[in-house]
Amino acid sequence: MPSAQDPVPHWVVPFAALGAEGQHPDWPPLPRLQALLPRLREQQRDRGEHTDPTLPHERAIATAQGLAVADHAWPGAALHSAQPHEPQAWVHPVHLQVGMDQVTLQPAELFGLDEAASRRLFEAFAPLCAEDGLALHFDSPVRWRASGERLRGLRCASLDRVAGRSIAPWQPQGSEARWLQRLMNEAQMLFYTHPVNDAREAARQPAVNGLWFSAAGAVDAGVTPGPAPTVADDLRASALGGDAAAWRAAWQALDARLVPELQTLAQQGRPFALTLCGERSAVTLQPHTPSPWQGLARALGLARTSQVADLLETL
Repeated sequence: MPSAQDPVPHWVVPFAALGAEGQHPDWPPLPRLQALLPRLREQQRDRGEHTDPTLPHERAIATAQGLAVADHAWPGAALHSAQPHEPQAWVHPVHLQVGMDQVTLQPAELFGLDEAASRRLFEAFAPLCAEDGLALHFDSPVRWRASGERLRGLRCASLDRVAGRSIAPWQPQGSEARWLQRLMNEAQMLFYTHPVNDAREAARQPAVNGLWFSAAGAVDAGVTPGPAPTVADDLRASALGGDAAAWRAAWQALDARLVPELQTLAQQGRPFALTLCGERSAVTLQPHTPSPWQGLARALGLARTSQVADLLETL
């Protein structure tokens, strides 16, 4: 049994709902979550908008770690590092699709970028960062990390918010916004003639012709972030790719993988938190013990049964 000092287990599910209110895809059957709902009650709700530069799951992660997201400045890169008080940002290699009246963004997760190619682009971009006082770190083929004081006051829109959309409304904000836009433009020019993209073009693969900065900033001095929740990212790829059928299948797989563990905790009377996040809002659920009258009403079939679809519609 966990001690009183142990943190309460907390799971965050990004993209538990897709689309705007009233425009959601058909909900998949989630029998395990449906069976668990009567044991849960709403503990907290984040009501946001589709125009927010951060997403509900990012704000939920910060809240779980005891941080407030002021003015949608989410220091996600710093939170994921060993130096949370050092200004940092994630740097995402992306494909920018130029259309008739807009430029849309596609993350590297959706079109494939191997480590060798990513490292060559990383090594080409790193000197530009150094000239501007940034250190560039290679975290993974699809996400690098920059650190430096100029990142402290920036507000950058989430990659998950911008993916598949026009980048025009989501440009960086803050005192160093013009500098960062210039640096991103320099990256586009650098990558345009890079041999990695010559090879990708020959293989009929999308060019890596830009970078997107996100999750910029630092944790305030004197603030120690709490433990991070467990993020169940199973739905993210299909959501960003706009594949509703794959998203429904991923939700059903998550229902079979994660929810039985939560059911066991609930049956044992052990605390936990589950935060379901859509593109606009999020709700955090925690187990509770029904009153004797509620238990009797449920046994007699008189209690209103909460429906998964009703809950997800609110996200």
